[in-house]
Amino acid sequence: MSQDKEACLRAAVVGVGYYGSFHAEKYATLPGSSLVAVADHNADHAERAATEYEVPAYSDHRELIGKVDLASVVVPAKGHFQVARDLIEAGIHVLIEKPITRTVEEAETLIELARKHEVVLQVGHLERFNPAFRALPDSLRSPSYIESHRLTPFPKRNADVSVVLDLMIHDIDLVLALAGSPVKSIQAKGVSVFSDALDMVNAVLHFENGTVANLTASRASTQPQRTLHLFQQNAYTTLDLHAKDLVIQHRKSEHSDSIATEEIRCDNADVLRTEVMSFLNAVRDGSPPAVTGEDGLSALATANWIMDVVEKDQSPMEPLAIFEDGENGNISSRVHHDPHPETNETVFSRSSLVSGKEKENKES
Repeated sequence: MSQDKEACLRAAVVGVGYYGSFHAEKYATLPGSSLVAVADHNADHAERAATEYEVPAYSDHRELIGKVDLASVVVPAKGHFQVARDLIEAGIHVLIEKPITRTVEEAETLIELARKHEVVLQVGHLERFNPAFRALPDSLRSPSYIESHRLTPFPKRNADVSVVLDLMIHDIDLVLALAGSPVKSIQAKGVSVFSDALDMVNAVLHFENGTVANLTASRASTQPQRTLHLFQQNAYTTLDLHAKDLVIQHRKSEHSDSIATEEIRCDNADVLRTEVMSFLNAVRDGSPPAVTGEDGLSALATANWIMDVVEKDQSPMEPLAIFEDGENGNISSRVHHDPHPETNETVFSRSSLVSGKEKENKES
């Protein structure tokens, strides 16, 4: 359902804490949108945003129905499904922060509801809009081997969730977009350092097309780092997602031993502003969002798989655990644990889940 391109879209933000306040600022300042309301169970957050932007504040997100065209959902992940479901069923377009939901079943339900009610469902995988990632040439978007590092000092918030859902999920989404193939198997190891949840995880993803991705996420680091390394025939690319630049090394010619180095310095763009603008454009045009609900589902299912592997193999002296589907080795949008009939051990069964990029290729 597209909107009149000349109309000013009425926007709201549900959850105006630390990060939600940034969403509110974008809607209040971007052309073609107007922040008309905020909602938050926390009275202090709601009152602060209402005062700053001179808009009504509500304690219940359902009070937004009939008053707005679209909304950002920036509540804790456990509340994503309920809030987004209520808004989508009312015909309101939704930009939902990552992870899309707590479970793959909830994500599947939101995707179906968005399709039924003809509304845009976009997932807030912010790194898709990073200038360095957007500047990556198409010829370098099919690497054979990917290595990512996302490291931060221990945070003051979100320490109660696994580093996989807190940090690594950013790189999971990028890797799925680049690989364009279902995940075949996963190796993973993780440890708790400063919290009761996983604070450092390393995961190796093997894709059906032969691509391999080695991901490391840690919130037990002294210095922040957000890098992506892409290796393919005749080229090696480093993306610094923090500094927003690329370094590309490639052979000058196919049969040459001479290596050329190209540096691309990107503008220090407001990435969240770019993301929200993309969402607004999708609502106006009725076009698919840059990061679809299916993309969010793929990232969540992969993250859950990684955490399953880590949980299954906690001993630091044991080899990395690998779980594959016996028939086709594909990751599934629906993860379930079935006791093996003979050994009574847990078997991780997964059916095919196609990444966003492959889905686009099939449709084109």
